[in-house]
Amino acid sequence: MQLPTEYMKALLQRCVEEDGGLHGDLTSNSAIAMDDTGSYAFHVRNHGTVAGLQPIAEAIHVFEGIDLTVLRGDGEEVHDEQIAVLTGNTRSMLLAERPMLNILGHASGVATATRKFVREVAGTQCSICDTRKTTPGLRLLDKYAVLCGGGTSHRMGLHDAALYKDNHLIALTSLQSDLASAIAEVRKVPDLQFVEVEVDTLEQLTQVLEVDVDIVLLDNMSNEQLEQAIAIRDAANKKVLLEASGGVDLDTVRGIAETGVDRISVGAITHHANWLDVGLDSIDG
Repeated sequence: MQLPTEYMKALLQRCVEEDGGLHGDLTSNSAIAMDDTGSYAFHVRNHGTVAGLQPIAEAIHVFEGIDLTVLRGDGEEVHDEQIAVLTGNTRSMLLAERPMLNILGHASGVATATRKFVREVAGTQCSICDTRKTTPGLRLLDKYAVLCGGGTSHRMGLHDAALYKDNHLIALTSLQSDLASAIAEVRKVPDLQFVEVEVDTLEQLTQVLEVDVDIVLLDNMSNEQLEQAIAIRDAANKKVLLEASGGVDLDTVRGIAETGVDRISVGAITHHANWLDVGLDSIDG
């Protein structure tokens, strides 16, 4: 997955408009000559995984008179080091500083959190996937960051895949017949990514495996129940993927993965990620 350059340009522009308002950067414009130039380095001050740097580099010319040289790529782990160098007009660089730092810190925080979960399940067949619990307005950026951290993107939104959850299933008279009809209808959608159904009991799982699903979401099940779910799935249709969700943290994720589920969805990698500490430091003189 690549972030479209126009997406990042628009995001940077919105951030600048938030900062600049009607009068621009009052401090820089009053203290720094219009033609002053310089060089600054983006410096990661702790340990983490970089995300968002390459899309920013591709969109950098939304700011006049500055260039960005990338030293470390998205997805790379860094520790207390420079990841990029910014050169050009000083006023433009200081106007761009906070928008770029905010995007880098946020996206790299998501990538870093994801990498921790991915590392915990290493050696199993289980993948870590994200959810729709993303920062409002930053869905693409958050999901890009998850990929940089080694995770897997779940559906992008409501438009590209069908996930029938409890609030949908409550409306159905018959879990099997009505659900089968709904799935048959949604399968008509071009470019549909997958059909998934959420269950919270093994009885529901048995019923859902009778219909045309690609993935079953096992919600808040114990590890023992997950193992039983795998046995039920294997007996019915091994092609159906099983996804565990609920109660997942760094202490529990390994045990969940070792039950044999195919994937684990983790909302915390986007909605609870701590920002990576990134600063912009002058490297002139």
